[in-house]
Amino acid sequence: MAMRQTPLTCSGHTRPVVDLAFSGITPYGYFLISACKDGKPMLRQGDTGDWIGTFLGHKGAVWGATLNKEATKAATAAADFTAKVWDAVTGDEVLTLAHKHIVKSVNFTQDSNFLLTGGNDKVLRIYDLSKPEADPQEIAGHTSAIKKALWCNNDQQILSAADDKTIRLWDKNTQEAVHTLSFDASVTSMEYIPDGEILVITYGRTIAFYNAHSLDLIKTVDAPASIHSASLHPEKDFFVAGGDDFKLYKYDYTTKEEMESYKGHFGPIHTVRFSPDGELYASGSEDGTLRLWQTAVGKTYGLWKCVLPEELSSENSEVLYCPPAEIKA
Repeated sequence: MAMRQTPLTCSGHTRPVVDLAFSGITPYGYFLISACKDGKPMLRQGDTGDWIGTFLGHKGAVWGATLNKEATKAATAAADFTAKVWDAVTGDEVLTLAHKHIVKSVNFTQDSNFLLTGGNDKVLRIYDLSKPEADPQEIAGHTSAIKKALWCNNDQQILSAADDKTIRLWDKNTQEAVHTLSFDASVTSMEYIPDGEILVITYGRTIAFYNAHSLDLIKTVDAPASIHSASLHPEKDFFVAGGDDFKLYKYDYTTKEEMESYKGHFGPIHTVRFSPDGELYASGSEDGTLRLWQTAVGKTYGLWKCVLPEELSSENSEVLYCPPAEIKA
């Protein structure tokens, strides 16, 4: 019996959606923030896509967005040469952190007390959020714009990916690069999985998995098209990836075999991320939408409800899977 994947389409943005991040699981569920070139990052309920609010204040495209685990704080990185910290409950702007160029990446420490930023001025900055007037700690070394910067290894080290075709692992205290990976193409995305210390990166048509401590290669998988983003399921059974051909691919992590592929977007996919419970994954696209996809099609979860008409009994019958078509802002 065939199963049809029907994503939830979350509209409201007016330009390409370029970054997505989930919070941890809180007493109120989990949440999703989207970064968009329209300059208006949005907060949504993670399991349904329902719009909660829009953070207003940036004067340029927002390239990066993140939530802390508790979903009480948000941070955004923008083309207006600033990173901003927000109260994710009230929507109020808490801090504006001025930079010398476009900011591409923001990431909180686990205790939410420090913010890591990176961008086109090639410098990593660490802000102590309890001392907003203090100068940030700066780490230099990349020779091109930084695309992504993430805390790792219990916030004692930093991973950074840049247009100089390298990924570097830095010691926070010495500010020295511990390891460097070099590639023949620019890295398009980077995801860090603390449980198991796995680093997921994409470049060209390749999805690669590395040990986040040693930067030793674990495995690579080649996709049919250029890939912009990939995400590993929390249980590490499989991973999803999306890119230039508008498709989302799902692969078995152990065998590397393609399990499924879905076309739902009307433009290249810029970002994909699994929810913290692994029940769904979100994708953001050039088409201005973000979409939520079920990990296990046929399960009642969030707004998805499995409809099984009793009269459908033949082997060729489809399971009708009918969530609402659009979640608007």
